[in-house]
Amino acid sequence: MARLRLGVALLVPPPVAGEVDVLRRACGGEGVPPMAPHVTLVPPVNVREDRLGDALAVLRAAASATRPVTVTLGPPQTFLPVNPVLYLAVGGDVDRLEALRDRVFSEPLARSLTWPFHPHVTVVDGGEPERLAAATQVLAGYRAEVTFERVHLLQERRDDAGARVWRPIADVAFGGQAVVGRGGLELELAVSEGLDPEGLVFSEREWAADDQERHGGARPSDLVVTARREGRVVGTATGWTCGPGGFLRGLMVVPAHRGEGIGSHLLAAFVSEAANRGSRLLRLHTEAGGPAEGFWRRLGWVEEARFEAYVMGRDTVQLRRDLGSAPFSGS
Repeated sequence: MARLRLGVALLVPPPVAGEVDVLRRACGGEGVPPMAPHVTLVPPVNVREDRLGDALAVLRAAASATRPVTVTLGPPQTFLPVNPVLYLAVGGDVDRLEALRDRVFSEPLARSLTWPFHPHVTVVDGGEPERLAAATQVLAGYRAEVTFERVHLLQERRDDAGARVWRPIADVAFGGQAVVGRGGLELELAVSEGLDPEGLVFSEREWAADDQERHGGARPSDLVVTARREGRVVGTATGWTCGPGGFLRGLMVVPAHRGEGIGSHLLAAFVSEAANRGSRLLRLHTEAGGPAEGFWRRLGWVEEARFEAYVMGRDTVQLRRDLGSAPFSGS
């Protein structure tokens, strides 16, 4: 049976997470950290794949018995001379934090430990002891207050470069889930940042069955165009096609190379491939009145609908382009 490498943590919310990242770079942290700023509750533990549901149940039960936790981060300290680690001390409601840790530290998430639980936010893991010690003096005045309102289950994976990284696969808000229909057909409602693995399996299975029933199994096919210059990515166009229709989800060009026609070339390739797949109509969403809207309109896209306060409180316009039978040619 395959095993998953999991962990449980409290992710530091913004804007303090951004501040911690700045401290990481200032104190000698190199490259992209394998995980966002966090307080570890359960360090890496190997869990059988068939027990992932049990791990999620532990997370939900622990969160339901926990109220939001407010703590202070700082000042910086080290684990020297035992470990060359620079971290932010955690103060404030530590008792509630430790109670939460005890709740999640249960099978299949329990494991043997080398060190006792010591809540902290790692800034630099490794480095010269003298430099870490100096950082505690320079940053002695740093303090920040954060409130944790949910707990995350994370899984170790490999990124595109093959490096090990930790990514959230489930989150549960503190305070318990809403339950409706008590005394009858009870229904538990959980609001989260994304579908957990069980939700993903359900969603993929049921949407596939629904597509099969309504459309004979037809599903959107992803369409991606990548532009490179001297081996480096300078732009992408992403979206999908399905039968006679398609959607352009995003067109992005690196700022340093905008105005060089890269966007038009990406769009031309995207539209041409969509037409080759049988699409006769493409749609996209863009900010109403934004700089991109003029770009699209100059290339022949026309307004089809408008949505007020659709994304980030801003109006969004839906544009369309009829492809007909002729391939698109960008300018």
